[in-house]
Amino acid sequence: MKKLYFVLIMALPIFTYGQELVSVNTEPLQELTGFKMYPNPAYGEEVYITTESNGTKQIKVYDVFGEVVLTDRISTNTLDISRLVPGVYVLQVTEQKKTMTRKLVVK
Repeated sequence: MKKLYFVLIMALPIFTYGQELVSVNTEPLQELTGFKMYPNPAYGEEVYITTESNGTKQIKVYDVFGEVVLTDRISTNTLDISRLVPGVYVLQVTEQKKTMTRKLVVK
């Protein structure tokens, strides 16, 4: 019985060695400054998205299952959401290599 405890005590450092945390992405997140999205919840066919620089934006809209249901590139502040059925979505806006993600509710 003492040999069994000895083996377990000797093997403990081997088991704990392989459980180190590894950081994959160490870059700081850069978010869009001055980001505004309205109306939310959206009742019509358009959502307005503004940022500080108001440049061209790449838009991706995800449903609750993580599927992309809408992609668009807009140079104005108006996003057409007429193809979306009522529900909860995740809106991802990318502008000048900066990204902002927000929840969008369509009624």
